[in-house]
Amino acid sequence: MNAPRKWSPVALVLALSLGCTTTRGGVGLHSDGTPKPEDCPEDALKTMRILRLRVGDGANVTLDINQDDVSPITLYEGPVESMLISSLGPLETTTRLYGRVWTGGPQVVVRYYEAHPPDGDKIPICAVARLSKGQLRKRPDSKPGTAILEFSSAGVDIVESYR
Repeated sequence: MNAPRKWSPVALVLALSLGCTTTRGGVGLHSDGTPKPEDCPEDALKTMRILRLRVGDGANVTLDINQDDVSPITLYEGPVESMLISSLGPLETTTRLYGRVWTGGPQVVVRYYEAHPPDGDKIPICAVARLSKGQLRKRPDSKPGTAILEFSSAGVDIVESYR
């Protein structure tokens, strides 16, 4: 008789992430164009628990991999592909983060919904880009639908819901 099969955390994450998509519809907007609060999907919460990614865990990220090490950068309203430049728990550097940018309001809002490790499949997560001292604040010369920022990198933090 064969011994019961043990599932590795990676195999469990892969099983949970089937059907994961980057498209996030239905996020309500405030009058200034910034997104309203949003719950983290249950599959992302489960995945983050398995990976031991906890609220407040953070790393550094290149906000737009097409504008690495550029200053200033222009972020556009809509989808974004970012890249970890430091590890985030078990997610190593060069892991891609997929999310969405909102450019309404005085500072840009970036929410991440998926991570794609270099040696694995996409997994659902909930994370946000952050910088202290208002450094995600748009420059005044930003045109509608864009956010010109001084820095190409930011912090990224795990969250359990988007506020």
